[in-house]
Amino acid sequence: MRMSNQQIILAGGGHSHALVLRKWAMNTRLRPEGTITLIDRNSITLYSGMLPGLIAGHYKKNDLSIDLRAWSARAGVAFIMAEIVGVDLRRNLILLDGRPPIYFSILSLDIGSETKYLNQYSKSEELKKSTSIKPFLISLDFIQNEDEKSLSIKSSAFRVIGSGLAAIEVVFALRRRWPLRRLEIQADISKIAPPLRQGLANSKVKIIPRKESIVNSALLCTGNETPHWIKETDLKLSTCGRVITYKTLQSIEYPYVFAVGDCAIVKDNFRPASGVWAVRSANILGANLARFSKHSKLLHWTPQKNALQLIGGLSRKKSHSVAWAIWGKWIFGPSHFIWKIKQSIDQRFMKKFHIAPLNMNTSELINTHMACRGCAAKLPSEPLQNALRIAGLDNLASYPQDASLVPSSGSSERFFQSIDGFPSLVSDPWLNGRLTAFHACSDLWATGIYVSSAQALITLPAIHESVQQELLIQSLSGINSALAAQGAKLIGGHTLEARSDSPQPSSLGLQIGLTVNGALSLNSQPWMKSGLQSGDDLMISRGLGSGVIFAAAMLGQASPEDLDSMLNQLNSSQHTLLANLVGKKDESTGLPLVHACTDITGFGLLGHLEEMLLASNYQRLALGLAPLSIRLDARFIPSFNGALSLFKRGFSSTLAPSNRRAWRLLSHQNKLANIHLELNGIVKDSEKYQGIMELIVDPQTCGPLVLGCCRITAKKLASEGIWKKIGSVV
Repeated sequence: MRMSNQQIILAGGGHSHALVLRKWAMNTRLRPEGTITLIDRNSITLYSGMLPGLIAGHYKKNDLSIDLRAWSARAGVAFIMAEIVGVDLRRNLILLDGRPPIYFSILSLDIGSETKYLNQYSKSEELKKSTSIKPFLISLDFIQNEDEKSLSIKSSAFRVIGSGLAAIEVVFALRRRWPLRRLEIQADISKIAPPLRQGLANSKVKIIPRKESIVNSALLCTGNETPHWIKETDLKLSTCGRVITYKTLQSIEYPYVFAVGDCAIVKDNFRPASGVWAVRSANILGANLARFSKHSKLLHWTPQKNALQLIGGLSRKKSHSVAWAIWGKWIFGPSHFIWKIKQSIDQRFMKKFHIAPLNMNTSELINTHMACRGCAAKLPSEPLQNALRIAGLDNLASYPQDASLVPSSGSSERFFQSIDGFPSLVSDPWLNGRLTAFHACSDLWATGIYVSSAQALITLPAIHESVQQELLIQSLSGINSALAAQGAKLIGGHTLEARSDSPQPSSLGLQIGLTVNGALSLNSQPWMKSGLQSGDDLMISRGLGSGVIFAAAMLGQASPEDLDSMLNQLNSSQHTLLANLVGKKDESTGLPLVHACTDITGFGLLGHLEEMLLASNYQRLALGLAPLSIRLDARFIPSFNGALSLFKRGFSSTLAPSNRRAWRLLSHQNKLANIHLELNGIVKDSEKYQGIMELIVDPQTCGPLVLGCCRITAKKLASEGIWKKIGSVV
């Protein structure tokens, strides 16, 4: 049965959307039918109620981080990390920075708010000294950069600007963080309640008149306003720029657009921007999205008139934390007991989003039912080699090349071709298209050839044709963007429809294969795997560990920051590395700078080094030369952030068990494929040793290039800061 043609976009990862994701993940029957996508500029959202506690040092960042990508995956929702820059309500498109727009049939806005800049602080020299409290991730970096200045009482004063409760709580948190530094709050003193005014005095925070200009570092907590692009839409907005909705949370005049949180306000029920109301509206929002998609009657929500505000601070002696409780015009405190209540409420909220570590004794069961994607979906080496030999293709088994020469005649160029692809690696179809393209192109790059053209074979999940069309648009756009960066073109292809059930999200049902083409002049030689020479240094272009990070991410166990960092590197083309190498020769010997090259993909570092050694040694044997071996320095094999710690916790890719057969290369039993792993102080069988052993067989997607070159070239490459030496050929 075909899926619904509904395409629901959750724009923004605010508290309401995070709670809706959690509800759908815990009970999939509540999830609306159709394709659902969450879009946010970050893969995590910080719980605002605990931000002052993070600044003060009571919490660590992970304590208040909600992993949007992991909760999206659990809820069967695609996740796209991108900056939203607008909404086209006439064509039902959400506009994104640097990538194609995405169609929606239902849109839910929970995009939060930005710090409101006051005209008096608009001078360029003042803006250079200050930053706004939102986005939180940027202001946290700003505060961290000020830490070193704050160790001495002689340091310049730091100023928080704003008269609201947020500004007051932040300056209390900074006093806890910086006991010695002079602190100021620039505010309208008449707007600060006397008990809080007294608390500021006790904490030695000086109140500065509003009209003073910014002299030193400052943090702007000057109120909230919706992102500027909202004002450019046809949505009905309040005087403060928030989207006006009915009690059903639908916007005025656009019933298929819902809005909640700081960016929205219920008609005739004005409430200040606060996380309290965002949390309370989540259940109604989740229910109404499902009801609207089924054309059912919607529920109404009337926000409560007042909300309890708990403001953390310091006691008179600064020996322990206190808090004030504010309800309407009433204020209670300061009290350590109220502080404990605030801590309990905040921690109880965040506990809902805690993804418990897995019992890794069940890793074999997990790997069986959670097959890895990307290049880790490759057929293991042994059955592949056996199949090639039995089919009479011994040459392909013994002399594998990254790209193959296309037989032709009567041309001034030789044409090379390669093909690669895999099941969808990420739920973002545009990013998946880019990663697949870069991965396929690396076979030509490893041959020293620039990509000129490509053709695609895309298998789409069996879903409604309108959703298939959107997936195809995004996938093709992603592929084309990766090719265009290299000056290459997508010249054609073919589409198929899967005959298996579609997963949730349906974008994970995509499968892309790419044939990539390039050319060399007749007087140029391609890089081969078989060209290793004695005395060569082995250089690698980026880290290893993508297989284990993707495997852990499928289970919600990878650090969002580590995953983002890795994806950022994989999403960059390595064709730029060829510029100083292709066609260049050593001035002293006249030989090419690159003697041999390969890319590290599904069979891991050891598996691909085996291919280089065997191909090189077969040629040497034919010439009567002694075989080569490789020395790897375990200390210098680079890894992506978090990869080694995941190995320590027991994670691995589903292709890793078959790749571990390559460990036999370290036993020195095969003279034609002999690899020495030099530990250089790393204790054998230690956790670090075990992590390195797993790292060198970890399957890679968009993996690094590894090349062999003379030591002079290697030193020059290392000085450029990208290439790293991992071993040598002897």
